Parts: sequence; C-alpha cells; structure tokens
Amino acid sequence: MTNNDIFKKLRVAHKLRDDDIVKILTLVDFRISKSELNAMFRNEDHPKYMECGDQVLRNFLNGLIIHLRGPMPKKDNSNKPKQKKNNT
Repeated sequence: MTNNDIFKKLRVAHKLRDDDIVKILTLVDFRISKSELNAMFRNEDHPKYMECGDQVLRNFLNGLIIHLRGPMPKKDNSNKPKQKKNNT
C-alpha cells in the first residue's frame, strides 16, 4: 500500500474535500495547492500522477490530529517538583 492509497482512504473515511485538506495542512504550516492534491489522487497510469511523499502524509496526519482533537494544551511547568543537585 502506497502513501497515495493511505491518503485517498483517509480522505474518503473522513469525507474531506480538497479545501478541507488544504486547511488541515495549513494547521501545521504546510502549504500545498489543489492541483498538487489532485495529482496525488489520480490513477498511477495518469500522465499527471504525482507520488505522495512521506513529508506530505506526515504533515497531513499531524494536521488531522489537530483538526479532530484541537491544538495540544500548553504544559504548565509551575507544578513541576524541583530536582536536588548532587554535590558528589
């Protein structure tokens, strides 16, 4: 199974349109055009087919997490216990 297959299946499973995917990718500061997306969703034998790279899929998955769950809450370090220094 290729990255393109995974990307297509996620798009169908979450009922995403090209605009939605572009917005999801902007959540992780990754820019892609609709024409590039369409090239990834074409059949492999199409002359304008483009392979989906690991970077595109990784950023899409990270953006999808933010899209579905919301942004990760900031960690509060004020309650963190202080470590003692070893003077040995």
